[in-house]
Amino acid sequence: MIDALTLVVGVTALALAAWCGFAFSRDQSTKDWHFIGMAVVSVLAVAQLVVGVVRLAGGDKPEQGTAIFLAYLIGSAAAVPAAGFMSLAERTRWGSATVAAGGIILAVLEVRLYDIWGG
Repeated sequence: MIDALTLVVGVTALALAAWCGFAFSRDQSTKDWHFIGMAVVSVLAVAQLVVGVVRLAGGDKPEQGTAIFLAYLIGSAAAVPAAGFMSLAERTRWGSATVAAGGIILAVLEVRLYDIWGG
């Protein structure tokens, strides 16, 4: 894996979580700007998915197993979009809380991906 990309995805996910957590604290639902932030984080996560698959196809192997690595990789790409769709169903402050939780989950998945790869 590319360590810098893993770091960028984790930091942007935490920034999104803080931003949506702030909206939650102000009793606001997710707004269009939040969805733009989710799109940026999602694009970074998909870029990491592509890099991971290319590295696997190139013969690199994660230390803790390919199957678990792929599961975490796919889960990390799906975490924020899933939270975004859930926030559309809940157009109250709890939608913002859902996205904040999705950002935190993505950051934790990034740490775990780094560990699985052998970092």
